[in-house]
Amino acid sequence: MSISPIDVARTDGGPQWVEAVATPAGVEVWWDEPRPHEGGRRCVVRRLPDGTRVDALPEGWNARNRVVEYGGRSWRPLPGGGLVFTNWADQRLYRLDGAEPVALTPEGPERYGDLYLPPGRDEVWAVRETHDVRDLVAVPLDGGDARVIVKAQDFVMNPRISPDGRKVSWIGWDHPNMPWDGTELCVAPLAADGTAGPHEVVAGGPSESVTQAEWRDATSLYAVTDPTGWWNVHLVPLGGGEPRNLTPMESEFGVAPWKPGLATFAVADDGRLVVVHGTADRRRLGVLDPRTGDLRDLGGTATHWSGTVSVAGGKAVAVKGTPYTPLQVTLVGLDDGGHEVVSAPKPLPDRALLPDPEAVTIEGVHAHLYPPSGAQGPGPYVIFVHGGPTGNMPILLDLEIAYFTSRGIGVAVVNYGGSTGYGRAYRERLRHQWGVVDVQDCAIVARGLVERGVADAARIAIRGGSAGGWTTVAALVHSDVFAGGVAHYAITDPESWAAETHDFESRYLDGLVGPLPETRQRYTERSPLLNAFRASGPCLMLHGLEDAIVDVSQAERFTAELDKHGKEWALLTFPGEQHGWRREETIVAVLEAELAFYGLIFGMETPDVPPLTLKGRA
Repeated sequence: MSISPIDVARTDGGPQWVEAVATPAGVEVWWDEPRPHEGGRRCVVRRLPDGTRVDALPEGWNARNRVVEYGGRSWRPLPGGGLVFTNWADQRLYRLDGAEPVALTPEGPERYGDLYLPPGRDEVWAVRETHDVRDLVAVPLDGGDARVIVKAQDFVMNPRISPDGRKVSWIGWDHPNMPWDGTELCVAPLAADGTAGPHEVVAGGPSESVTQAEWRDATSLYAVTDPTGWWNVHLVPLGGGEPRNLTPMESEFGVAPWKPGLATFAVADDGRLVVVHGTADRRRLGVLDPRTGDLRDLGGTATHWSGTVSVAGGKAVAVKGTPYTPLQVTLVGLDDGGHEVVSAPKPLPDRALLPDPEAVTIEGVHAHLYPPSGAQGPGPYVIFVHGGPTGNMPILLDLEIAYFTSRGIGVAVVNYGGSTGYGRAYRERLRHQWGVVDVQDCAIVARGLVERGVADAARIAIRGGSAGGWTTVAALVHSDVFAGGVAHYAITDPESWAAETHDFESRYLDGLVGPLPETRQRYTERSPLLNAFRASGPCLMLHGLEDAIVDVSQAERFTAELDKHGKEWALLTFPGEQHGWRREETIVAVLEAELAFYGLIFGMETPDVPPLTLKGRA
């Protein structure tokens, strides 16, 4: 008995944004969730105080956007029960408080994200992206012309209005920094016409990363920032005072802001803060009294809480998970700590099919081990590599992992140097070392599995997506540890990718590899494309044809080089898919192809999936 691909597809992904709304009848909860069976759209769901769940977004509408290509906060509930959201098909802003959504912005190249409803104003604020330019704008909810609030840095996010309505704050940064390198928390006076005056920087800088800020009162803000090397909550006064660390501990109260609008804390009406914090091994939910520093745990038995939280009416809403339960939207009492799951249950496989994960550290490298079902002696293992590379994989129920472990293939998730969730020092191990440290760390874990007697040295593969796909192909050509690799929408040549990719990541490699042209030799030496002749085993490449972050040509050129040098390979492409898999049929096809690939390189029978042909195999 094993987990099927359709099991994985039907539980793929989880809630992304949440919102709590206090009403006379109680607290309403809003969230959005993936619908792989509806073409991969994200649907906004509303849960009424009486427990009734309704889709707040009609069928055919998709609450997503392409701000910085990864998308920002895509919707907000309006007072009275309506909704303002961005629609994927045309990237326009819409208002919905009747039968059909009404467009608030005109057709054009503009994208909108990180939506925010400033109290007392009949408008929605958003980051507007036009080609490679971003500004903060206010869009009237009656559909009038947008007003530019501020043009500042290359990138902006987190717009907020002060409680007295006289100031605006935001977080900004400029190339070549990424937002986890260094950002600025800016405050400016708000003029009568709704535009911002000259701003001052009250926290952050070139080597300090502010990830979120919320107003405490008219003269101070709470902000998550990392001058100590850990994303802690600080009280930031205006007028030149020094920020004060309210959570001085080696725990991350923030996450890498790949998507503008992430929120790891929220301010309750009584002044307490609901916070998500911890490491990539365990993320907790807590309530912080900023006056005393008391931090009380609200997380219960959950091992992970996502980077989205909201609070209203004495209750917090957040998203929790465990290794045995899916991500669930949960209402939590601030005083009694009670948990109520409000999202719809998902069908789960038999508990016996789920692996029991273990967090380990092998020679300083953080990893999570998922043993295979029925393991007896050393067996096949796959190293899972997360994307980013400034990201991580937490310990969670992951049916994609269980799909393989239930078939006797063990999985080791490697949070290599560069991963978030372990402080800045660990994150910056990858600075100028991409393609070196990540490859070495994956090899260290693979060898550690062999030394533990759980993995067969001849049957270890590696797989990952995006930057994890890069590490996969880099490990194939720069190490002899892996019998093969599966690369989902992978970067294969760093210099050409830097020239081809979108603006948000166009200078990312300055910090990961080095600035061009001064360090071109590094790019040449590390490029999997230019070293494809060294591949230690076959490679399966999987790519979406509408990927604007990593163009499919990266996979095509790499497989052409493998072919030229007599290596074994396969390339599967998927129309209608972007950077990541969202459609049910794609998820099924990708999993079946990956299992068939492991069957070929591990010498395993895989009769329940279509056969895969490797080019170059005799």
